[in-house]
Amino acid sequence: MRTADERLGLALAGEGPEPLTQLLSDLGGMPVALPVLALALGEAFRRGQRARPLAAVGAMAAVPALVVPLKMWIDRPGPLTDATGYYPSGHTATAIVAYGGAALLLAPYAGRGRTLPVAVLLPLATGVGLVLRGYHWPVDVLGSLALCGMLLLLMEAAVRRFRLREYAYAHREYTSTGERERDGEGDTECDTSEGSGPAAPRSERRAAPKPPGDREGSVEREGSG
Repeated sequence: MRTADERLGLALAGEGPEPLTQLLSDLGGMPVALPVLALALGEAFRRGQRARPLAAVGAMAAVPALVVPLKMWIDRPGPLTDATGYYPSGHTATAIVAYGGAALLLAPYAGRGRTLPVAVLLPLATGVGLVLRGYHWPVDVLGSLALCGMLLLLMEAAVRRFRLREYAYAHREYTSTGERERDGEGDTECDTSEGSGPAAPRSERRAAPKPPGDREGSVEREGSG
């Protein structure tokens, strides 16, 4: 597999117009990818999200913690250099987490049908540019796609689990409050004594918590309003 990978990498290195392939490879650089994620984080915070932006920041912080030890351990030389530490591709890893995280943050508002294809296309374009420029072997790119794709899936699973727990806790609080109100009906009935004006409840009943799927819709509606 390594022999085939290196044969393919050397055959592809230098192919394609250099300005375009360089532009594609630069999509995975920190100066390009991080501002995109930062803008998505700002929009998500503005719309009222909390768990998913924090998870996206954690996923981006995990990229060097995962990639750098693997680079040092595998110590693979690059296609056109004797330098080592090329597997997995750091640029591809950055592109996956930055653009994938931004897509997940904006999906409740722009729709997954719009954001997720872009999140898939940009890391793939980055990998193509890196291989065509001779910066990485094809398997370097594929390794990062697999590793950081899993990282994004874990991030989204953690967010869903957190929100389900948050909903369960809110539902328990709502249920216990309703039981207390029913137990004290005599004290919480409306005041209808003569001269007191319109009946007014002495205690307000809390609104039932919405399940996680409904909360995203409510955030979207509030933001769009």
